Formats: sequence, structure tokens, C-alpha cells
Amino acid sequence: MKNKILIPVDFTDSSRQAINYACLLPHNNPHEIDLIHVFTDHSNAFHNIKENAEPQDYRVEDAKRDLQELIEICQIEFPDIKFNALFKTGNLFETLRKTVSEDDSYKAIVMGTKGSSGLDALLLGSNMFEVFQNSKVPVLAVPKTDKKNHFDKIGLLCNFKNGELDVLKQAIELYGTNFEILLIHVNTNNESVAALDTKFKEFINKIIEETGIENISYVIKTQAFLVQYKEDIASAINSVISDELIDVLLVTKSKKGFLRKIIEENVVKQMAYQIQIPKFFGKTN
Repeated sequence: MKNKILIPVDFTDSSRQAINYACLLPHNNPHEIDLIHVFTDHSNAFHNIKENAEPQDYRVEDAKRDLQELIEICQIEFPDIKFNALFKTGNLFETLRKTVSEDDSYKAIVMGTKGSSGLDALLLGSNMFEVFQNSKVPVLAVPKTDKKNHFDKIGLLCNFKNGELDVLKQAIELYGTNFEILLIHVNTNNESVAALDTKFKEFINKIIEETGIENISYVIKTQAFLVQYKEDIASAINSVISDELIDVLLVTKSKKGFLRKIIEENVVKQMAYQIQIPKFFGKTN
């Protein structure tokens, strides 16, 4: 049973915000959280470490103490959730991927989007995009913000594909079904409004049939809009997020049609870096 969430921790406010966000998820989630601290330093301090051996460095004891203190605080605030401490050494992205591959009870990785040391390297380098693109479980990126967490309106990038419905079902594992869905489509093929309305009607009926969620609306961004306002796809999507007050955005990884265009324009990558709201990146199949 997938009942755990994995959260990388570097003891900053951002990683604490990721923990709070995960603990406040609706639908009785999660039952158990693994907090993982990854030593990513490859300096001489770790030069003589044998494979699979624990790094003998003062930072190990400091990290163990700090993580235990953090768990004690979290346990008081969220007594119904079990917290576990994990310590690993290596590349952060590879470590996260290996951890979820070896334990099939994880339902998601939840990450803060600002931090120091290991997390900072992840977020400022190409590895951040690789986490989203290659993870075998969904990745939920949580920005550091003063806003309260809301789960009322969830946006889904939509090209009427089964993979998008799969990602929605993955998100339901975390968010339940008590939310409004906003389907977001960028009309890069200049299809007629009538044709798109028909596609939306069929897709919405499929969502209702397979998830039971009925509170669904949609928005279309046209080629003319992109030209008139000199926007690329990424900024068009971000404008919808702002205008529609979306709480979470679901992103499907695909190379078909509209989403292939997104990949070509590095929209997913841009969105990974330009985090305005929590973004849920569906797992790869």
C-alpha cells in the first residue's frame, strides 16, 4: 500500500514549509512521512569513505541532532503522522530516485523550492528538471510563500490525453476529490472553438465517470492571444494560474501534440524553476 511521502530536508524554512504542506494535505494523507537528508558534499571530507559506509564527518552528528529535533516538533504538531529519519550520501537526484525505487510504498516526493546546500544545488541546476522528468512517483514542488495552503481549485494542463487523466488520479491520492478542476488548453493547432468544445465535453464526461468529480471548467488560450500579448506558452499558463486563482497545477509528462510543444519550448522546465504555486508533476510510466 502506498502510504508514505518522501521529503528532502536541508533544515531551511523552505523544507519546513514542504513538511507542513504535506502534513496538511486532505483526504487523511499522509499516514507516514520519511524525512531524508542527503549529504551531497564530495570534498575531501568524504574522500576515504567506503561504499555504503556512513560519512565520518561532524555534519553527520549535527544533521542527526537537527533532524531529530525537527521530528519532535513535527510530531507534537501532527501527532497522527509517523515521521522517520533517513540519511544518505551522494547526488540528491540519484538518491531520491533510488530511494523511491527501492521502496514501493511512496506515493509522492514533496520538495521545497528554495534552500541551501543539497537542495540549493538541485534547484539551481539541471537536476531539478530531471527529478520531475524521471521520478517513478509523482513529485510535488512547494514554493516558499506566506500564503495559506488551499486545495480548492486544481488546474490541469489538458490535451485530452489518457495520461492527463492518470495524473489527475495520482493527484487524487493526495488531494481527495473535494476540489474544482480547471482544464487549461493552449490551442497551438488553431482548432475551431466548436471542435474544442466537443473535445472538452467528451473529456469532462470521462473525468466524471472515472473520478466522480463534477465541478469542472475549462479555459482556452489561443494562438491569437499569444501573438497579441507576445507571450510564450509558459507565461500564458502562468497568467491563467494568476487570473483563475489556481491552488495547485497538475503537469503531465508527454511528447504528444500540445505537450510535445511544451517540451520543445522547455515549458515544463521553465515552470519547474518559476514556481508560483505548488505544482504536481505526474510520474513517468
